[in-house]
Amino acid sequence: MEIIEGVILLVVFVIISNIISHYVVILPVSLIQVIIGLLIAVIFNFQIPLNTSWFMLLFIAPLLFNDGFHFPKKELWALRGPIVANAIILVFITTFLGGYLIHYLIPALPLSAAFALAAILSPTDPIAVQSISERAKLPSNILHLVSGESLINDASGLIGFKYGVAATVTGVFSLGQAVGDFFYISIVGAIIGLLLMFLLQFLKQFFLRQGITDVVLHTILQVSTPFIIYLIAEEVFHASGVIAVVAAGIVGSNQRNLYSDYYLAELNIVNEKTWDIIVYLLNGVVFLILGIELPVAFGAVIKNPDISTRNAILYVFITWFGMFLIRTLWTYGNILLNYLRKRSDERPSFKIAILSGLTGVRGAITMAGVLSVPVVIASGKSFPQRSMMLFVAAGVVLVSLIMAIVFIPLFIPNGRPLRLRGSLPTADENLDDDEEDENSGTQVSYTVAQAQLYMYQVAVHKIESEKRESNQRAALDLIQEYQTMIRRGELDLTDDDQLPPILKDELILNRVGLDGELAALEALWKQNQIQVKTFQYYEKSLIQRHKDLADIEKGKWRVKFKLFFFRVQTKTNHFLAFKTSQKNSEQPFFNEKLFVEKQMAKGGLKHLSEFLKLPENRAQKFNRQAIYQLVTRYRRRVANLKDIGNRRTEAYEQQLVILRTHALASQRGAIQEMIEKGLINNSVAGKLRQQINYTENAVVMTTDQEIEA
Repeated sequence: MEIIEGVILLVVFVIISNIISHYVVILPVSLIQVIIGLLIAVIFNFQIPLNTSWFMLLFIAPLLFNDGFHFPKKELWALRGPIVANAIILVFITTFLGGYLIHYLIPALPLSAAFALAAILSPTDPIAVQSISERAKLPSNILHLVSGESLINDASGLIGFKYGVAATVTGVFSLGQAVGDFFYISIVGAIIGLLLMFLLQFLKQFFLRQGITDVVLHTILQVSTPFIIYLIAEEVFHASGVIAVVAAGIVGSNQRNLYSDYYLAELNIVNEKTWDIIVYLLNGVVFLILGIELPVAFGAVIKNPDISTRNAILYVFITWFGMFLIRTLWTYGNILLNYLRKRSDERPSFKIAILSGLTGVRGAITMAGVLSVPVVIASGKSFPQRSMMLFVAAGVVLVSLIMAIVFIPLFIPNGRPLRLRGSLPTADENLDDDEEDENSGTQVSYTVAQAQLYMYQVAVHKIESEKRESNQRAALDLIQEYQTMIRRGELDLTDDDQLPPILKDELILNRVGLDGELAALEALWKQNQIQVKTFQYYEKSLIQRHKDLADIEKGKWRVKFKLFFFRVQTKTNHFLAFKTSQKNSEQPFFNEKLFVEKQMAKGGLKHLSEFLKLPENRAQKFNRQAIYQLVTRYRRRVANLKDIGNRRTEAYEQQLVILRTHALASQRGAIQEMIEKGLINNSVAGKLRQQINYTENAVVMTTDQEIEA
């Protein structure tokens, strides 16, 4: 039961960390998750007995399989030399030089153990690399190099660590056996991964030919693939399960089943979305576990009075800097060698070498490995300086992550905020402004976000043209839905933390509307049409909303938080009013609040119209989208208040489906129009059409459920 509760809590904290990351955008969600994990461990004394074997199986195997599946094959082949060199030669150089550096800093740590520590610090963590490099908008050659090497450098690092620890425990080391084992587990691991992937692909094709097209069955088979391959490679052949799943992932993307690609589109969609969820959760849990294990790694050194914590921290920074320097010089040497060999016009850049050094982030694999160091050696004595090894390893993991977060944006000032691989990107991150279509070579004029805005605006115009008295409520509800998406998209296109122009106009117009509502309320009071209690209630509400808008405009609160609470408050008030009217629909005088709400909405709309007709306000040219959104909101309020207390009828639902179908058709027309004008390429159009297809499927599923009900 404790395991189930622990898993549920970890999933909950993954969700919480991703919610926090939407507001604390300066930090990547990976670091937020590490901090949350650390707080969980410290406050609740929560521990996870981390074992390298199950950690690699449950987390690293599926994540690396997914990385290999989605890694650009053209870049992988083009950079095969540098990737192999970084994954093997650089790891062993770092192990050798880093081992001597660590032994010099900590003489009490045997040289073999220092080599083991340097070896487990050598591999760049694939999860952390993705978390940092993608969102830092690194040059493509660096991104593909560090991502590619992180797929296969674990084998060399783990072998060096294994033999370093074994030499410390037994006092015996065989270089020939170590080299032989490396080639065996690497080559055999790759072969096993390839063969098993071909076998599983053949099995899928056989099932499809036999008419077994169960999407759930095929999805489970796909999800199980990395676990099956990893276990067979590790347990049966004693080879590298890591290299096996990476090789399987690379082959799997090239051997996509023709039946599933062309005849079972649903299978592809379900597979992709299932893997999105798996990656999202596993990636978050990995960083939570990393934070939870930090007190275990730091605790023994901090509590030991014979060890200087200050010196231990100094060792961490020196070790990280040594690793960083080795990686930077290695990269610059490669760049310089290629320059001298090809004699190109492009001079070697030390900045690129530094970026490569910063992207050498250590992470979960380092922690999983170092925590597996045995407590005692063969003679029965304690493993020498085990607590210091854990402290240095955990410290280097943290420092490498923080240094990348702090310094990469300084070298690439136009980079985007760092984001975890499992996080969902915003629309404008799916494609860069200058991205080119691989087939057409045409340059993109619109990003996905900009194309979406245009597409939504076309849909709104289509709904307006279809609006009649009979379907007014459905039309206004659907227009409001599109307006929300448009507004969110325009705000997402604003990178800074200041109020964007559309929001400034919206705040001004909302205050004008509130003035009109207040004037209408006062007119009702002066004409003795409402009770004093009703007047005081709505007057207090309008004054408070007016003050909230003024506070937002003055920047007294963070914009997103203030707007969020303002929207929640407004919707809560409307919901309570709706429920009260439903409850009191049979009581006398229940229509008073309903009457006040309608008159206030009409007063706000009238006052806004008069305000916009004034010459000085015409000259100011308020954002048309902000005007239209507020007008639509008032019109929708009036329409809904007329039917308040009534359930949505079947006719309303049918009208909504028809209008949504017409809107989606207009969106498809807008996509084709943008293609013909050269505003978007086929890649952007494909993303937009996919979104429309998802919406249509959701509409069909909802309609089917209502029919069945």
